[in-house]
Amino acid sequence: MASKKKNAKKTKKKSFKKAVKKKAAKKAVKKSGATVTLGGNPVSVSGKLPATGKALPKFSLTTSALQDISNKDIAGKRVIFNIFPSIDTPTCATSTRKFNELAASLQNTEVYCVSADLPFAQGRFCGTEGLSNVKTASSFRSNFGAAFGVNLTNSVLKGVLARAVVVADEKGKVLHTELVSEIANEPNYDAAINSLR
Repeated sequence: MASKKKNAKKTKKKSFKKAVKKKAAKKAVKKSGATVTLGGNPVSVSGKLPATGKALPKFSLTTSALQDISNKDIAGKRVIFNIFPSIDTPTCATSTRKFNELAASLQNTEVYCVSADLPFAQGRFCGTEGLSNVKTASSFRSNFGAAFGVNLTNSVLKGVLARAVVVADEKGKVLHTELVSEIANEPNYDAAINSLR
């Protein structure tokens, strides 16, 4: 009898702990302000994209030449940040090729393809593909993911960046943002380009 009571107490404690954990996880997702999906499964994102009409947040990124760049390096230029998890995945590769094609017709505009990949991997991809109209930039040693609110905080992709696009004018004012709701999908290229017209 005593052991039955003990077991019932243990079971009650376990289910209470599970409920508390579930509640905390839900709160964390709410607090982050954004959720995307990967194959239909929810993935939480660290924050919110920069607000349209506001200045770009302070950031730093590392180029393929291992040089760090920040807001001052893009001053006076229009910028498209094509943000994604990894250059070694099909959708990320496709978006890099597509933005390379679109960038050829854009005046005073730099397109940065941003991921947590090492700069060597990014450079190798663009070199092999012959892509010269886009620039690659790595967030591997920077605050970019946190500043732009695009760090994935759970799932198998925890630690890399969500798929997103941020466009800014030559004064650093945000013109357009898109957090792609399903990581496997491509961004809306037309919306990004049209925001510069």
